[in-house]
Amino acid sequence: MRAIIIGAGIAGLAAALRLRQIGWDTLLIERAPQRRGGGYGVSFGGIGYDAAERMGILPALKDKAFVTSELVYHKPGGERRFSLDRATIAATMGQRSMNILRGDVETVLYETVADTVEIRFATTINAVEQDERAIHATLSDGTVEHADLLIGADGLHSATRALVFGPEDDYRLDLEHMVAVYMLDKRPAAIAEGTTGTLSQGGRTVAVMSVGDGRNVAFFGYRTDRGTPGQDPHKVLPEVYGDMGWVVPEALAGLATTESVYFDTISQMVLDRWSHGRVVLLGDAAWCVTLFAGYGSALAVGGADLLGTALQNNPGDIRAALTTWEAGLRPEVEKKQKLGRRVKGVYAPANPVVLWLSRLPLRLASLGPVRRYMTRRYIKG
Repeated sequence: MRAIIIGAGIAGLAAALRLRQIGWDTLLIERAPQRRGGGYGVSFGGIGYDAAERMGILPALKDKAFVTSELVYHKPGGERRFSLDRATIAATMGQRSMNILRGDVETVLYETVADTVEIRFATTINAVEQDERAIHATLSDGTVEHADLLIGADGLHSATRALVFGPEDDYRLDLEHMVAVYMLDKRPAAIAEGTTGTLSQGGRTVAVMSVGDGRNVAFFGYRTDRGTPGQDPHKVLPEVYGDMGWVVPEALAGLATTESVYFDTISQMVLDRWSHGRVVLLGDAAWCVTLFAGYGSALAVGGADLLGTALQNNPGDIRAALTTWEAGLRPEVEKKQKLGRRVKGVYAPANPVVLWLSRLPLRLASLGPVRRYMTRRYIKG
């Protein structure tokens, strides 16, 4: 059996690994000229953690995980508002979870499959045809590839989804926020090694994260009803954040030297089905729960693992496998999408009262009695 996977990000690489483990051949197609890194830090747990353990990559992921020793919430002038220490952060996460960069999850997956899976960079999919026996994909390099299954794991702006399911606008639910993430070549002096500092003001949030190995990440998220994909972050971010102090000027200055910037709308994909014949969508191409839910990387890995299991358990019957897979995974995805839509209302609120209320659970978690209870409940069991 053979699969063509469009997109060599977390979802696509995880699918390639899982399908290899069940004996399938795979071809990975990636539009970028080379593999990307960086990205924001994520809490990797739940079905993703369980899947990583089954797939044999959990030790490598743990080696790249980072520990945040302190999470500091700042006032507009840079003064501390309150903070969470390492024990409190661990208590909010639980045992089977880790903090890790999205790019590091991708690195582990890439290094696991690179020697056994063909990956074509700087290549896109131009057309898709299918019949009862196979899928036929026309690629931008002029080739036509044939396979038993086509997996669209090419992200929020999926070309696979557009070709097979219809225009992106038919499925995109915008949550009225924009987000920008990029690596900094220098850690601001106000951010201690191993800590994350964050500031929310006037519907805008900024954070600088020290994520180990001398690496530092700048994160910007803000409310807007005029955000569109394809805007220039070098122009927009200074306009939106230019009046903010603390470490914001240093973080904005890092735009000039960073290698790449992720800048996009915060949007979900809402489809009533994730497969059409021999074509299936996976990861952000199918659902994109958004960073508000904080579960995208875990769902991508967990979804790929479950897809491989469904194909293994339904040999020769692609449609039955895809139906079984979606029925098992969709409740988890929809639960996380609902969470993302709820969080939208309290993320970077413009109203200072709503901002204070949104931080109240974290303030309580930093109190000794609450933290000790959480530690007993989630860490010590």
